[in-house]
Amino acid sequence: MSWEGIAPRLEGEIVVVEPLAPSHEEGLWEAASDPRIWRWMPVNAIESRETFGAWFAEALERTAAGLDQAFAVVGAGSGAPLGSTRYLALRPEHRGLEIGWTWLSSAAWGTGANVEAKLLLMGHAFDELGCMRVEFKTDALNERSRAALEALPARFEGIFTKHMLVRDGALRDSAWYAVTDEEWPVVRQNLLDRLSRSR
Repeated sequence: MSWEGIAPRLEGEIVVVEPLAPSHEEGLWEAASDPRIWRWMPVNAIESRETFGAWFAEALERTAAGLDQAFAVVGAGSGAPLGSTRYLALRPEHRGLEIGWTWLSSAAWGTGANVEAKLLLMGHAFDELGCMRVEFKTDALNERSRAALEALPARFEGIFTKHMLVRDGALRDSAWYAVTDEEWPVVRQNLLDRLSRSR
């Protein structure tokens, strides 16, 4: 079983979320330059231009294989790449997926870009794909990411200890969060309220 229409172009007033394409690579490399973006990622994609190219190529390969759906987040007015995100852990037979690998240029922090990108991605997942569960995970030590998930609000579901081996073989514990279809109307309204206050 697979999802039809999993990767449309999702248009907002601040950002557009569109399927990742080779044409996005150079702009994303420029957007990704702040080391704070990669502090909690499993890999440091800006270690070198080659490292970023490998990260980008893998995102495209996993999308082509149907394992993930990678997106670029671009400015709604400029079309300039601001960051990237993905649908992961695709489970159409169980009506669930994960949103992850999300990052934005530090210049876009606090602008409403992340809020609107989440609204667009979650809206498509629940309202068009028919998901009953959308989940998120982050490094348990990543307080900024956890605060953003709790502000959705997503429900904290627990810590997976020794969940991943990340950079240089370091152990990562992952904090898991989720929103279900019953919870989505409240989350959607909260995101809309936050967007109206950011304008």
